[in-house]
Amino acid sequence: MTELQARFIEIEKKKAEVKKYFDELQEVTEALAKEIGIGGHFQDAEGTVYQIVVPKGTFVEYKQVGYQRTRRAAINEVKGDLSLTAARELGYIVEGK
Repeated sequence: MTELQARFIEIEKKKAEVKKYFDELQEVTEALAKEIGIGGHFQDAEGTVYQIVVPKGTFVEYKQVGYQRTRRAAINEVKGDLSLTAARELGYIVEGK
């Protein structure tokens, strides 16, 4: 494995931790916004004004380059987005059915 590949794996593993954090952050933020109520508004000490609204849509991000990976057996992950069959076809030895 090259240094570049090792760095990729290190960063990719951190992605799951960061995603969990942002999912929890979104959940708490949404709960607080619901408590404030649609149309509610306020200003922070720095002068930024916030208003609770119903979003008009969701931004979709299109990436130029992505990746797929098999499940992580070490953490008992159930499924990855690269099948074990496809990994075998690429010439890798992978465990599982």
